[in-house]
Amino acid sequence: MLSVFSVTFPFFALVLCGFLATRAQILPLASISGLNTFVLYFALPCMLYRFGAQTPIAQLLDPAVAGVYLLCALIMVGATVALTRRGSIGWNDAAFGALVTAFPNTGFMGVPLLVALLGQQSAGPVILTMAIDMIITTSLCIALSRLDVAGAHGVSTALRKSMRGMLTNPMPWSIVLGAVASAAGWVLPGPVDKTMAMLAGAASPVALFTIGAVLARSQMNAHEQVPLGQYVPLALAKLIIHPLLIWCVAKAAIAMGAQIDPFTLTVLVLLAALPSASNVSLLVERYGAHGGRVARIILVSTVLAFVTFSAAVMWMT
Repeated sequence: MLSVFSVTFPFFALVLCGFLATRAQILPLASISGLNTFVLYFALPCMLYRFGAQTPIAQLLDPAVAGVYLLCALIMVGATVALTRRGSIGWNDAAFGALVTAFPNTGFMGVPLLVALLGQQSAGPVILTMAIDMIITTSLCIALSRLDVAGAHGVSTALRKSMRGMLTNPMPWSIVLGAVASAAGWVLPGPVDKTMAMLAGAASPVALFTIGAVLARSQMNAHEQVPLGQYVPLALAKLIIHPLLIWCVAKAAIAMGAQIDPFTLTVLVLLAALPSASNVSLLVERYGAHGGRVARIILVSTVLAFVTFSAAVMWMT
């Protein structure tokens, strides 16, 4: 147990540092967008490119892993929408509640944490699942969120916006370029590679600090009271039901002949055991969903993940 906490503690401690710095107004709220920009447009793309370029292309395009993860994401989204869309929670809030329940914090937390725990060979499944969540899961939930706004026209407009957002997001492009470099065997010139390595090295600490800052800002801006029943069950579903579902579906796929080795299964389960993705709060603001509810799901899942994620590591390793 102590050996697991010795690895996970620094990651969650950096999140706490960002949270406390923001709450204490040491970090101005206006500077959080700058931190986000640095992480999203510079540090994380460099990290993802380097991991992608150093990972065998077969791991980045594994159909068995993609199929298991996508099926579980669809189940999580469908079940969450079906169980929560009632009363004051319409399609918009139900869809983004489903997204934050199915989308782990892979980019900001998962890549550096799982590489630290399991080694660089875990990067392939991590990058593949991140691409699925950014392209398919997110687009699906955005489309669902428009069903109570303007019918089919609203859905098509939302999908176009989602596609534009994806095309201007540097992270999917860095994944694609890393995969191409892996397949072609490209090696960057020394000075360029060292520059990217420096940016990639900054990704983990700055991203984790930024998660804490974003969570603090969301809490400070969310003045409306939200019943516990609207966010605690979804946070627990993210941390407990999602990894159990991945384990069950993967085991069933293996029994039917899918080529998923024990190491990859461990990576998938631990990915699902991560807290909710903090970037969903930005989408909530853009599409007018209940920001306070989603912020609380992200906050509770991040706080509880210090214990539940460590327990998942002990279970799977």
